[in-house]
Amino acid sequence: MIRVLLVDDSPIALHILQRLLSRAPDIQVVGTASDGGEALELLPALNPDVICTDLHMRGMDGLEFTRAVMKKYPRPILVVSVSVEPDSPNVFRLLEAGAVDVYPKPRAILDADEDKLTRELASKIRIVAGVHVFRRAGAEKRPPLPPPISLPHHAPVRMVAIGASTGGPQALREILSHLPTGFPVPVVCVQHIGGDFLAGLVTWLAEVSSLPVRQATEGEVPQNGVIHFAPADTQMEFYGDGRFALSAAPPCDGHRPSITVTLRAAARRFGIGAVGVLLTGMGRDGAEGMADIAAAGGVTIAQDEASSVVYGMPREAVALGAVQHVLALDQIAPALIALANSHEGAARQGKEPT
Repeated sequence: MIRVLLVDDSPIALHILQRLLSRAPDIQVVGTASDGGEALELLPALNPDVICTDLHMRGMDGLEFTRAVMKKYPRPILVVSVSVEPDSPNVFRLLEAGAVDVYPKPRAILDADEDKLTRELASKIRIVAGVHVFRRAGAEKRPPLPPPISLPHHAPVRMVAIGASTGGPQALREILSHLPTGFPVPVVCVQHIGGDFLAGLVTWLAEVSSLPVRQATEGEVPQNGVIHFAPADTQMEFYGDGRFALSAAPPCDGHRPSITVTLRAAARRFGIGAVGVLLTGMGRDGAEGMADIAAAGGVTIAQDEASSVVYGMPREAVALGAVQHVLALDQIAPALIALANSHEGAARQGKEPT
């Protein structure tokens, strides 16, 4: 049984959420609270596997509560709120604080389709129940970046391709925030995320990045020192001259955009100059793509289990023998910087590497 604590200042919402979850045979609501302060007092005794919390509440709100939980009693948090719509900045503030995922609660919850809500909410809870969470002491105590890690590679780096799923936004923020101005190669990213949330993710990452962060466009030349994200519901590949080839090609491993599709394209186009990075995530998307980069003579890096929210995709790539280097999250940016700078003269700012 997955033990769940519900936190919401609306008695009606609490009643409906309890009724919905009572239909899931593997989920048990072990307690309810009307604000974050009350929930914090209940946590030691209830010891839930998952917390579902609203955002805006009287007393301690969901954001402050999430920060407090991740500092004192870290465990998976799913934010269930009308205030986590795709166009809201609240989503990524909550993820930064330590929440695993968000679920937009219908504004007219009394009139909502209860069967649909039960399926969606129960599915979200099952997913977050299986993730690994980390104690967070606050941004003011953020540890310094480790020294650069030298990874052997005898060819100039021409492209860095990064794939992520569950826990990816937080991991990408950590990596991209440490890439310096003038990073000498293009970076492309594929993140599994609802299409409506992608623009908000790009904006949130741009807040901490020294490099421009934007969605790729059809026919665009990947720019050195620019972070390009695969657009929603689009497979991102490369034409023979290196320009982005965006299409509605079928899903791969159940995903569009697919990490494997982009990594395979990077292997074909950039060969020994490709660097593939596979971050935290559920499933196996990206494993075959990492194998293609390794076979082409490129560099493959996977996030380690200890720092992954979900060690699914990296594990699959390691099991396939496609990973050359397994690194903790805070080691990945220094490794990329060292790799790119080891052959800095091979690429010129603003031009497609040759």
